[in-house]
Formats: sequence, C-alpha cells, structure tokens
Amino acid sequence: MTAPETYPRIIVGVDGSDASIAALRVARAMAEPLSATVEAWACWDVPAGYGVYLAVGIEGFKYAAHQVLQQALEEAFGELPAFVHARLVRGKPGPVLIDASRNASLLIVGRRGHGSFVLGSVSSTCVSHAHCPVLVVHAPEAEGAGDTGQASALTGSHDPAA
Repeated sequence: MTAPETYPRIIVGVDGSDASIAALRVARAMAEPLSATVEAWACWDVPAGYGVYLAVGIEGFKYAAHQVLQQALEEAFGELPAFVHARLVRGKPGPVLIDASRNASLLIVGRRGHGSFVLGSVSSTCVSHAHCPVLVVHAPEAEGAGDTGQASALTGSHDPAA
C-alpha cells in the first residue's frame, strides 16, 4: 500500500493543440489555490508500419514530441511555474493517461473532436476509463481569447465577459 500524496496532483495531456494549451492554463488556475502540482504529459509513439522507422531511427518522434511539449508550455505560461513539471512518455495517449490517472487527483485533457458535441478519441477514452475525475477543456473560439477558454472551462459559461 502506498502512502497518500500530501498535495493534489493534476495531470494534463498535452499535444500542442489550442485545446491542450487551454487545458494547461486551466490546470494552473486550479492548482495554485489548491497547492497542487501539475504534470504536463506529452505522449509519443512510433507509427504503425514501424519497420521503416527502425532503419531511420525513432529518436525523431521523441524529439518532435519534446518540441511540441516545450512549445505548448511556453505558450501557456511563458516562464514555467515551479509547480508545473513536464513529462515525455512513450505510448498511445489514451492508455498512458488512463494509467497515469490511477495516482492523480484530476486529469485534464483538451477537446479535439469534430463538431460541437463530439469529443475526440483521447478525451472520450479518458472520460470513459480514467481512475480519477476528468475535466475536458475546449479551445478558445476566437483568436486572442486565451483567457476565454479558461473561464469557459471553469464556469461553464461561453460568454467572453464571464
């Protein structure tokens, strides 16, 4: 039996999309008053038909995911807050994040589904199978509305004045 963590742990799935950047901002807004840590998880894997990639090498996929993670953190925060930690994990995002949710207080993912009522495959998988509560964050609807996505996720309002 493991000892319970002293502080809440929030895991955020990061893929570089506007929705995942908004998810990072929501995590920060929630973590600060809760004294929680935030772990930004970026997942990478070798595509199907990997035989060709073995000859070329798979490090390019890992490097690309690392670059996406660093760029998303920079865009979300500028300077990385001390309570936010980056994590690069090999594997498919759905199963990796579900496994990570076993030791998390909250899992936050961005919504990349098509249409206004459809979740993406990763967010849908996490909502269905995670071991902790899951918050799905929509990307801001208009350019320059970086804080609108955060307010909408926290209040449920889509009013920019919220």
